[in-house]
Amino acid sequence: MTTTLRPVTPLIDEADGTRSRRYDICVNGRSVGRVEIAAQPPPGPRTGVVRSLHVDEADRRRGRGTVAALAAEEVLRGWGCDRIRASVPSGAAAATRLASALGYTERGHSMVKDFQGGDGPPALAPGLHARAMTEAEIRQWRPVAVASHARILAEHDGFAAADALARSESAHASLLSQPGVVLDVLEAEGASVVGHLLLGRREVLPGRDGAYVYDVEVAADRRGRGYGRALMLHAEHVARVTGAPLIGLYVHVDNAPARALYTSLGYRTTVVRWAKRLW
Repeated sequence: MTTTLRPVTPLIDEADGTRSRRYDICVNGRSVGRVEIAAQPPPGPRTGVVRSLHVDEADRRRGRGTVAALAAEEVLRGWGCDRIRASVPSGAAAATRLASALGYTERGHSMVKDFQGGDGPPALAPGLHARAMTEAEIRQWRPVAVASHARILAEHDGFAAADALARSESAHASLLSQPGVVLDVLEAEGASVVGHLLLGRREVLPGRDGAYVYDVEVAADRRGRGYGRALMLHAEHVARVTGAPLIGLYVHVDNAPARALYTSLGYRTTVVRWAKRLW
């Protein structure tokens, strides 16, 4: 039997320059599932995305998903993509096995905490105080934050240095201009700043908006003293006060201490991000 992809939509050029298309997964012309792929626009590396891949129950465990995924990779290569990403729901064992077998590497976890009533997070410990960043502090923080995110784009996503810096600057400008964004610092030992938090709003789960931790960091010389936990408790407090029903974040797979902290605070992994080089 021959498994192929059959287009069910024309090539779609989306508003931001992304190219996408949906296909039927066919076995000898019979539809057995669906796959949707997209290619993100420049600047930066041409990255393909598997938006969805579904094989009908009756045709599972016959290699249909594997062939469809490999065929999708070939299409994306034809679109000029040199890497591909996929998101797998937590607990989806078959999809996880498929990603691993096809050479994808686990990159990070999207984590979410639902607020199910209760009294909320405990107050900050005595001697700790959170406040908004001053304008002077923002002027110092912003170029460092932009450069840090640019390094992540270059190291993890293959951006050239100049493209990474431009993308990071644009992302920070857009985020900081949004209403309701919180940029706070944590003070300890009087008025010593020991860390910061950047909190916004976005879709955290499909169809559900919530608070989102874009950046949280403790000063390098103040780590290991519980300040990271305090910042996350402050994030939850702000989220609850502003009426957010849940809070989310993304953590890289190599940041095991942060993932352990979030898990201990009641966050759960909802999606695991995977990536693979195509060339």
